[in-house]
Amino acid sequence: MKKVTGIGGIFFKCKNPNAMREWYKTHLGLPTNDYGATFEWRQDGEPAKKASTTWSPFAETTKYFEPSTKDFMINYRVEHLEALVEELKSEGVVITDAIEASEYGKFVHILDIEGNKVELWEPND
Repeated sequence: MKKVTGIGGIFFKCKNPNAMREWYKTHLGLPTNDYGATFEWRQDGEPAKKASTTWSPFAETTKYFEPSTKDFMINYRVEHLEALVEELKSEGVVITDAIEASEYGKFVHILDIEGNKVELWEPND
């Protein structure tokens, strides 16, 4: 089973997300919005299929990365999330929550071997 198909997002904590977005917009030209920036690209092997990666600063007080104590979280794009979660469970990987469906796709969170929270995302591309 193909597992990760790309990076869905890079999320990190900072003191002032608004100032951080503005700095990156001004100095590096990131096309920022209220959430960060989105970069569109084409799927390898399926050039007609669009995909995206999100760059998003979070307030340093966010609880979203818990139980990890790290200042970042990576979101990986995956296929067949339900089957992947079952496989990960059988391999002893810590799943921190239930699969959640939204308008953007399905999400679930796991912990890697160093306790970093990882977000798995099956997009509604």
